[in-house]
Parts: sequence; C-alpha cells; structure tokens
Amino acid sequence: GHSSVCMFSVHSAACVRVCGCPAGVWLAAAVARMNLDGLDSWFKSVFVRKVDPRKDAHSNLLTKNEESNLYKIQFHNVKPECLDSYNKLCEDVLPSIHADKYYPCELVGTWNTWYGEQDQAVHLWRYRGGYPALTEVMNKLRQNKEFMEYRNERGKMLLSRRNQLLLEFSFWNEPVPREGPNIYELRSYQLRPGTMIEWGNYWARAIGYRQHNREAVGGFFSQIGNLYMVHHLWAYKDLQSREDTRNAAWQHDGWDEVVYYTVPLIQHMDSRIMIPMKASPLQ
Repeated sequence: GHSSVCMFSVHSAACVRVCGCPAGVWLAAAVARMNLDGLDSWFKSVFVRKVDPRKDAHSNLLTKNEESNLYKIQFHNVKPECLDSYNKLCEDVLPSIHADKYYPCELVGTWNTWYGEQDQAVHLWRYRGGYPALTEVMNKLRQNKEFMEYRNERGKMLLSRRNQLLLEFSFWNEPVPREGPNIYELRSYQLRPGTMIEWGNYWARAIGYRQHNREAVGGFFSQIGNLYMVHHLWAYKDLQSREDTRNAAWQHDGWDEVVYYTVPLIQHMDSRIMIPMKASPLQ
C-alpha cells in the first residue's frame, strides 16, 4: 500500500519535471496534503472490502429447512475378487433396514460404479429428522446382531471406505424411487471455499434447463466430510441418452451463461457412471 503511494508520488513528480502534466501537479499536491489520518482513510477506501454481516449459515439458506432431511453417502472400494460377494451381502441386509420402521432412515439408492473408480459401491441414505435421526439409527444398529455381523463380514471385503453427511438443495427435487432400467451419473464438485451461495444461486436457475427428460434426481452439498463438496445425481436410459440430453441443454438460452459463471467456482470435479444394485429403490 505504502509503495503504491510512493509510486504515484514519483510518477507525479516526474510528470511535473518532464512535461508539466496537470494531472501530475494535482496528484503531487494531493499527496502532499495527505496527513496520517487521511492516508489511513485512503488505504481503507482502496484496499478494504466491506463485508455485509451474515444473518444465517449457508446451509440454512440453501436447504429445505422444514423437512430437515439429512443424507449420508458412502463410498466403499471393494477387493476385486470380493465384489459379487459384497453385493450379495448388501442385498441381504440393507433392504431390511430400509423397510423396518424401527429405524428412521431410508435407502435412497445403492450402486456399483461402472465408469470411474472400479470395484466400488456407492450407498445413499436419507434420515428424516436430521442429526437426531442419524444418532438414533446408529445407536439402534449397534444392538442389531445381524447388522453387526454384516459389518464384520463387509470389513473383510473392503480396501477402503469413506462417507459424507449431506443436505439437499432446496431447488432440487427430493429423490424418489423410480423404475428402471437406468444408469446413474454422480457428478461431484469440489468448490472453492466461500462460493457455495454463488453456486446455489446459479443452479437454482440452471436446474430448470435440466428437467425435461426427468434426468435430475437429486442435488446435495456436504456438511461433514470433504467440505464445499457438491453432488449432483442424474438418471439416463443409457450412455447415448446421456449424451443427447446433455447436448440438448445447450439449446436453451441461459445454459451457456450458467456454465460460464460456475466453472470458475470449481477446484476439482469428478464423474461416476453407476449401475443400480438389485436392492436399490432407484432402478
């Protein structure tokens, strides 16, 4: 900041000496008149960006508060030789938890990754009632002998696993069961910190361009796990249908603008093409 003032002063003095530049004379005089308080005010006006105080967390501004749905997404990397056994194990146990009203949770979908990370399973759960429902389910499952046996057996088949807790964007449809056959694309975006509201503002408009073929399934953002992470879930009949649907979006006025302004918000992005397991409500 100080070097900038010095630079202006030198430039103005040079203008006076060389060409008698009126702008240089004025700037030199202005700098000469600056006292310490004036210099401080000038610094603030140029370099200090005013930030309006936030009235609420971005999660409350973007999500459906009245429904209080919490989601958990799980990524399980399975030993290649164990994938069939793993799928069978999941199909035997997960639907029973989904169907049992004793557990306030629902299996939204369960898939194997087809293109992307190989030998991977992805599970998406919904907890109606938010964090209390999640805690209740976890406590009850610890008392479930069948589930604990499932976890022990599952652990022998995995190379690694990770999860995230998510909220859903208010402008996306809530995921509901659908008939197949479909393939699903999970597009995951790591955003630059501080850009979630901006992303939501653009996609609240953009989602209207992507619902003509019922391809939009759900949109979520992370609360625990990798932060500033967004997941968009899409359904297509096949890969060619995906290509045709995505190309058609460019025919709508405004889609190009959304892409132009949201791409700079992204640090990293990833796409998985997934096939539903037999037990998945999303087929």
